[in-house]
Amino acid sequence: MTVSPSVLERIDQFRWRLPRHYKDGMRVDGVIYASEDMLKDILADKALDQVANVAFLPGIVRHSLAMPDIHWGYGFPIGGVAATDVDAGGVISPGGVGFDINCGVRLVRSNLHEEDLRPKLQDLVYALYNNVPAGVGSKGDIKVSEKEERKLLADGAGWVVAHGYGRQDDLEYTEDRGAIKGANPDAVSDRAYERGKRQSGTLGSGNHFLEVQVIDEIYDETLAGVFGLEKGLITLMIHSGSRGLGYQVCDEYARGMIKCLSKYNISVPDRQLACAPVNSDEGKAYLGAMKCAANYAWANRQCLMHLARVTLERVFNLGPKDLGMELIYDVAHNIAKIEKYNIDGKEKTLCVHRKGATRAFPPGHPDLPAKYRKIGQPVIIPGDMGRNSYLLVGSEGAEETFYSTCHGAGRRLSRTAAVLACRGRSIARELQDKGIFVKSSGRETLAEEAPEAYKDINQVVNVVSGSGISKRVCRMKPIGVIKG
Repeated sequence: MTVSPSVLERIDQFRWRLPRHYKDGMRVDGVIYASEDMLKDILADKALDQVANVAFLPGIVRHSLAMPDIHWGYGFPIGGVAATDVDAGGVISPGGVGFDINCGVRLVRSNLHEEDLRPKLQDLVYALYNNVPAGVGSKGDIKVSEKEERKLLADGAGWVVAHGYGRQDDLEYTEDRGAIKGANPDAVSDRAYERGKRQSGTLGSGNHFLEVQVIDEIYDETLAGVFGLEKGLITLMIHSGSRGLGYQVCDEYARGMIKCLSKYNISVPDRQLACAPVNSDEGKAYLGAMKCAANYAWANRQCLMHLARVTLERVFNLGPKDLGMELIYDVAHNIAKIEKYNIDGKEKTLCVHRKGATRAFPPGHPDLPAKYRKIGQPVIIPGDMGRNSYLLVGSEGAEETFYSTCHGAGRRLSRTAAVLACRGRSIARELQDKGIFVKSSGRETLAEEAPEAYKDINQVVNVVSGSGISKRVCRMKPIGVIKG
């Protein structure tokens, strides 16, 4: 069912309440971050009903949250955030993490400016397309044995760097230094291992991309200076995840946890919200496997960045120092983290589900790299391939969202609807007319990912900024795009 607009209660300019009396069994209210103009698209699917369903989870605290990029997903809406109290029977749900575990984004700065790159843009896009494997089932050149793969799942990006695909300082600027502790390779099935064996260093398909961008707007010169960014500078953005391995982990545990609903006397209105107490054997097993998939994704993006660095060095005939391809940060989407928060005056250990959402720690947080501790965690929010993307930083205002913010623009059309809307058009030609050169493994991918398939990222970021959960640093526009 879809939620009627009359049910929502306005809290302020950017927040709306879905009251807990909307459905019998909701333990908390839903809170939706959105402008009034965005509500029409948000109400068009069943995402807000999923916000209500998430509010049934045992141990949920404060609210079932929806970021402004929210749209319908599996169990949880994409753009959904929820935290459960671990010591009070709080649960973990694979549907609250998603199939592409730790699908995430990393942003890389360079010393190049737009005038340096434009004459070689087409050559660069072709070179990146040829050197970075992309597409469904794409196989990477970075191959590992079964024994090495188990090590990779435990060590994440650190394993990749140790084998020559990157630098030690890359780990410093990767969330959790590229490996979340507690990964349990024994909790990953043989089928998941098989699916992941040859996909390290592959982009994947769908909304995954590698994008060459130019900074076209600076909102805070001081913050931009910390990152070494200025107007006209070229950046690279990489969006990928845990590929087939992560999908298999979610699929197996989501189906397996259905049995836990009766075992632990859990009542939820949707079997896609199958869950288990975090401290149960089933909860611990899923967490161990999820962390392996997350580490695989960080290793994957590290490989992709290495391949991109090598490609740019060759195309521009520059050494690493002159090229200056330095990692700004790597953020995870689609993940659950065990974090501590003050709830009603008491410190609580929470399991924070961020599905299609990004962590956004504020200034002073001890888990941040020393370089960013005074300014807050970098937050990377990509838009569609025809508009913009943003770099922001976390702020104290995000405490009410468990230091979470949105992860992108969010779909407004399904892939099928987008293909129908683009029938008879050349999306590549339309983008090229705007100065954006695109290379993809298929025409249908471009239609599925057409700009109109997504919400306007500028409206989404206005909500994030206006509500105080993140602060804008700069905006980047795409000029070269590689799609799977």
